[in-house]
Amino acid sequence: MRISEKMKKRLLIIIPIVLALASFALLPVSKEVSFDKVNEMPVFELKYQINDTIKVLYPEPKNVNETVLITELLKRFHYKKVPLNDSLSNVIYNNYLEKLDNTKLYFLASDIASFDTYKFEIDDMLKAGNIGVPYQIFAVFKERYYQRIAYVNHLLAQDFDFTKDEYFNLERDDVLFCTTTDEQNELWRKYIKSELLSSILNDKTVPEAKEALKKRYTRYQTSIQQYNSADVYQIFMNSYMESLDPHTSYFNPITAENFDIEMSKSLEGIGARLSKDGDYTVVYSIVPGGPAFKGDELHDNDKIVGVAQGEEGEMVDVVGWRNDDVVQLIRGKKGTLVRLSVLKAESGVSSKPQIVEIVRDKINLEDARAESKVYEFVKDGKPYRLGVINIPSFYKDFKNAQSGDEEFNSTTRDVEKLIADLDKKEVDGLLIDLRRNGGGALDEAVELTGLFVDYGPVVQVKDYSNRIHQEDDKSNRVLYNGPLTVLTSRLSASASEIFAAAIQDYKRGVIIGEQSFGKGTVQSLIGLQQYIPEEKEKLGQLKLTTAKFYRINGGSTQNLGVTPDVKLPSAFDHSEVGEASYPSALKWDKIPSANYNLDNTITDEFLAELNQEFLRRAKTDSDLKELIADLDRLKERRNIKKISLNEAQRRKEIEEEEKLKPTAGELESINYSKEGITSSTSEEKLKLKDVYLEEGLLILADVVSLTDA
Repeated sequence: MRISEKMKKRLLIIIPIVLALASFALLPVSKEVSFDKVNEMPVFELKYQINDTIKVLYPEPKNVNETVLITELLKRFHYKKVPLNDSLSNVIYNNYLEKLDNTKLYFLASDIASFDTYKFEIDDMLKAGNIGVPYQIFAVFKERYYQRIAYVNHLLAQDFDFTKDEYFNLERDDVLFCTTTDEQNELWRKYIKSELLSSILNDKTVPEAKEALKKRYTRYQTSIQQYNSADVYQIFMNSYMESLDPHTSYFNPITAENFDIEMSKSLEGIGARLSKDGDYTVVYSIVPGGPAFKGDELHDNDKIVGVAQGEEGEMVDVVGWRNDDVVQLIRGKKGTLVRLSVLKAESGVSSKPQIVEIVRDKINLEDARAESKVYEFVKDGKPYRLGVINIPSFYKDFKNAQSGDEEFNSTTRDVEKLIADLDKKEVDGLLIDLRRNGGGALDEAVELTGLFVDYGPVVQVKDYSNRIHQEDDKSNRVLYNGPLTVLTSRLSASASEIFAAAIQDYKRGVIIGEQSFGKGTVQSLIGLQQYIPEEKEKLGQLKLTTAKFYRINGGSTQNLGVTPDVKLPSAFDHSEVGEASYPSALKWDKIPSANYNLDNTITDEFLAELNQEFLRRAKTDSDLKELIADLDRLKERRNIKKISLNEAQRRKEIEEEEKLKPTAGELESINYSKEGITSSTSEEKLKLKDVYLEEGLLILADVVSLTDA
């Protein structure tokens, strides 16, 4: 993908003019900022005496060219043709404020009022490459940040009354910025009190909790001092990118270089990709094949609040740390143990952290290959032998495939072998488990579909120019034509959704589980240096959404995902986890249906009977009833808008939560004595602790029974 020579010439003409006109306007700060020379950094004194001065960062000269180029690339090649105007300018502006102060703890209302002057001018600034305003906003943020750190030190020297009935509001989205310093001080008193109480409830003494917070805020100060011009540019440009969609992003040169290194070398660690959400380090995704994937204790959207080395190493509080620093702390040599203190996604930030132990290992994609298992049990007096194929990702060894190696690894080739083996074991039905499958190679999703349906289209793709093409299964063969179900979760995304949607649209099998993630877009990685080769300074990279997936029935998988035929209870609402949770997510829409022949194995009457049987079981099955009750409690906990600052009240709440959790002995026996389902070995019974898989097997048994009937 290249900009035309005409465009290059146009850029070369525009850039000198922009450089001549660019002036980085200063926003009001608490003290006047003066300049002796344009290239010198302005400094001003802090209200609270910290042994430091704040240096206002400037954009680098190369950022002018880079910004103009990015703006043009987005205009031409982004799937969503949104004009860069005042309306989008306002969204970018608010995104930037959200990235800097998403909890509304730092800026004052007067700061926001001064920034508002520029909220409809961001579009013009981007077109001209004049991005000084975001740097000045950052300078104000930096000052407020330091002021708050100083006030925290003041607070930690005071005593706190944990017997008083007062609350801290956890929900910060709809609150207003504080109008006075006194109002902000009171907000921070409650905030720090809440932080201290959380530590105390996590078995720290008051002095230990205070010392931990002092260390945390000292790190905060160090962290903000380390921000450089490239960091601020990346934050602002991603505020721009995310106004278009959540998967378009900008990598500054250092971030891009690190990304390339990670993709090209073998790593020893836990196998988790991390991102930031305010002060928290959040698990963005679990890498298939890594130790975290195998252990299955760390999951997407979990928050890592502490890291410890080995069995007895001190738990280091990492709240507020830079993402790179947290990654470095978690990484380590193969065979070493790391302990993580984790706030589970389903429990919310007010819950007690759980300790997750992971032994670091080489992240080997070979370990992420599809695998199968056979389950034998009796239901309603009838014996069943069912096969399960777990597919963690849609993988393919492109290098060996292109070189002509006939033994290259791929999802489809592995599943072919597994199906052949299951056929020899004479299974009655097959379940494809995609619950942790975040996607992968599109052609593998297409080819895998071809193992279960005859020749025909699998997915349609519409690009930024509104051109539509379809990806077809051309195998002209069906490897498995028996009873089929597909198990999905909220984490099933992208290529896994394409496969599940095709199986559903062809009426070839039954989709079971949670509504899938809803990622139906395609991204391309673009290096910016190629467009301005004469630029001596390194430029960044752009990850750009260029196309959108559509089902063969014409509906998009974007935003909506795949709705199961038999819906299992979920810990998350569609709007909480998944594509629909992103404000800028591309919308669901529809294009004309492709031409395809229905399998007609699954009818509406067939699905109605399956759902009726599932609803009957939900009323009588003890495991399922307990699961639904647990999920309802978790949803209630996550919906708590404020948290008590009374120690006795909080301890009472924790004790009540602990009483509801099964003991280790109860966990061991939960699925062993389940009426109607037994298993041939104790190892098989252990697997049935997975209630979702158990339900999937029971529903597959119903599919087999109805098919035989």
